[in-house]
Amino acid sequence: MAHHLDTIAHEQALRRAIPLFDGDAAARGYELNAMCFSFNEKANRDAFLADEEAYCAKFHLTPEQRQAVANRDVLAMLDAGGNVYYLAKLAGIFGLGVQDLGALQTGMTVDAFKAMLAEWAARIPGKENA
Repeated sequence: MAHHLDTIAHEQALRRAIPLFDGDAAARGYELNAMCFSFNEKANRDAFLADEEAYCAKFHLTPEQRQAVANRDVLAMLDAGGNVYYLAKLAGIFGLGVQDLGALQTGMTVDAFKAMLAEWAARIPGKENA
């Protein structure tokens, strides 16, 4: 029973560690998310890599967002209103995937984060019928 309560407390702490993406965050991160969305097109990814400063200026990033991008600081990008699904487009340029971002958000290693996801998935009722 104590182990179960520890597990629940740990999961709740992880959920609290991940910033809520709400309307305020969406408004705050609009420029950053718009830039990241543009990376759906290869030409835009190439333009970013060719001249990161000019590409970011095109989207009028805030100083906080620009610094976070320059530092490759995903947690700061999230704090600046970045949405993890859009940030994944930027992270992909640097060879990172969504699970890498999840690991960064939670302070876990990628392998530990993947194991946690697999453990959670194993507890989904009726998943065999999905």
